[in-house]
Amino acid sequence: MWNIGRSLTGGDEEQGESLLGEDSGGLCSLSTTQRIYGFAACFVAGVACMLLSMIVFVKPMKFAVLFTFGNLLAVGSTGFLLGPAQQLGMMFDPVRVFATAIYLGCVVIALICALWIHSKVLTIVAVIVEIGALIWYSLSYIPFARRMVSELMIRLCDTEL
Repeated sequence: MWNIGRSLTGGDEEQGESLLGEDSGGLCSLSTTQRIYGFAACFVAGVACMLLSMIVFVKPMKFAVLFTFGNLLAVGSTGFLLGPAQQLGMMFDPVRVFATAIYLGCVVIALICALWIHSKVLTIVAVIVEIGALIWYSLSYIPFARRMVSELMIRLCDTEL
């Protein structure tokens, strides 16, 4: 237990493997403390963008761009902890490849609706679908969470007469 605390705070760096990922083969020179700071800064910036997007909610184009950018920052922040290669490997793992593809597709569609098409209705719909895709993608990291949510939705939406 004490080794985990020392590994997280960076006090155990000379002993090789850290808790936050394997050796990157010299590609990443960030210490454990720097990784945690990078994660926190990126995550806080993402959450701040998502919260600030609520201010410009009446202008769906600005809202969609700011909200989507915040989403990408928050999701990408875990790349600091795991490393970009392991993060991408986990995103495109066979268990969550469809959730990842749907989420990334929704991000692209939201940006296209906001920046190219300039349709407020389509932008709002795309952002709502993006939120749903992000929730479904996040549930893929929790064992059996997607199955439980699916069964719950089936029970709640059952329309037997």
